[in-house]
Amino acid sequence: MKALLCKEFGMPDTLVLEDLPALKAEAGKVVISIKACSVNFPDTLIIRNLYQFKPALPFSPGGEVSGFVKEVGEGVKHLKVGDKVFAMTGWGGMAEEVLVDARRVFPMLPKMDFVTAASVMYNYGTSYHALKDRAELKAGEILLVLGAAGGVGLAAVELGKLMGATVIAAASSDEKLATCREKGADFTINYTNEDLREKIKSITQGKGVDVIYDAVGDKYAEPALRSIAWKGRYLVVGFAAGEIPKIALNLALLKGCAIVGVFWGQFAEKEPAQNFKNIQELAGYFMKGSLRPHIHKLYSLAEAADSLNDLMNRKVVGKAVVVTSDEVQMPKYEVAKASQQEIKTVAQVSKVGEMLVFKDLAALKSHIGKELGTSDWQTLTQDKINAFAAATLDDQWIHVDEEKAKLSPFGKTIAHGFLSLSFSPKFMYEMFKVESAKMGLNYGTNKVRFISPVPVGSRVRMKATLKDVEEMQPTGAKLIIDAIFELEGSEKPACVAELLSVVYE
Repeated sequence: MKALLCKEFGMPDTLVLEDLPALKAEAGKVVISIKACSVNFPDTLIIRNLYQFKPALPFSPGGEVSGFVKEVGEGVKHLKVGDKVFAMTGWGGMAEEVLVDARRVFPMLPKMDFVTAASVMYNYGTSYHALKDRAELKAGEILLVLGAAGGVGLAAVELGKLMGATVIAAASSDEKLATCREKGADFTINYTNEDLREKIKSITQGKGVDVIYDAVGDKYAEPALRSIAWKGRYLVVGFAAGEIPKIALNLALLKGCAIVGVFWGQFAEKEPAQNFKNIQELAGYFMKGSLRPHIHKLYSLAEAADSLNDLMNRKVVGKAVVVTSDEVQMPKYEVAKASQQEIKTVAQVSKVGEMLVFKDLAALKSHIGKELGTSDWQTLTQDKINAFAAATLDDQWIHVDEEKAKLSPFGKTIAHGFLSLSFSPKFMYEMFKVESAKMGLNYGTNKVRFISPVPVGSRVRMKATLKDVEEMQPTGAKLIIDAIFELEGSEKPACVAELLSVVYE
């Protein structure tokens, strides 16, 4: 098999294309016959020994591939020979074959082509984690994307629109900004010939931006941070423009803002369950046609070094992809009606204070997979515990006998597990409402797990995500809500639950 090898650290022109023996599967791993490998900014760092991960020489760059499973190692159960897959390999992708841990390999979606499959995980995984988990971007907020024409930048523009934000795209040329507008950007800034700070001030009427997605760093970081709104979130995604900026921390103090790091690779390793949930949600967007990567150009394996040079010289708009045969062609995307309808529906979601306001059930459905918000804190006083004990006839001494409870391991009374859960209707009323609703019922849970005891005097709050909306005849819908009941001062929540609620129009 052929592979583009880094045999000494240096620029792309030091890479060499060589013939190597075919790879063999190992326990827990699979060999993938590669059809496409996308080109990402870390690839330009890893060949110069500047990246966090440092493979032993020689190696092939390329960390995001698609193709067929050629051989399956011992113990691998979820994959078989011939499966069409995509994978996050770290490196090794600019070759005809790669050996990869089976846990990092995923089945391709139905009807998805190889070029698209190799172009989604890094860009959309990074940007969705950044906007959803780190920034907690909310509908109606203003999002500024620096380096908006790059792979992760364009993904952030698309996702920001789907999440209901007003998106300002900033890039270095009018050509790049035209692509950003095609992806849904509401406003654009050419920071080569426009003053970034003054333009942001003009667009936002002096209010500033709520979230900054910064994949470029360098000289653009400080004027962007000076343009952030009160309690804004500055996402540190990368430094594609060159220099790692030195931020004056007094700006964070003056703006009351958060400077938040985004390292999707570590997130995927340390929080695999949440990462898998994000992947499932992204898969839903792709299946509906709501997301489509912008493919800049296809390069042959012999031209792979050119793709890295083009990326380093900022010539790439969207995604450069290396393909291993002429059979793999540039995908042709149609603008999906469902995608346009979804974007239109998102506009029917507004915000009053911290409350999300949905115009109707259609608007609510557009919010599936997104956060509903976080409630205010609720203090569990002894009076509340006593009242709950009386109402439920559960008056065990650990709940109601304050003197005896002092001798317990907790040193005080603890609340009933279901007491925290019982606040869910109040919490949901604080988070959202549906304007068209004539009646709403909060009627139970699908499942619940109590994790931490809640001593008297503790404060709890609920963080909720809309998992699904199921139609109910004649004019209603059942809401399925993933809820985490956070316990102040504790890393572990009081409980987690899948809540059920019904809304009738």
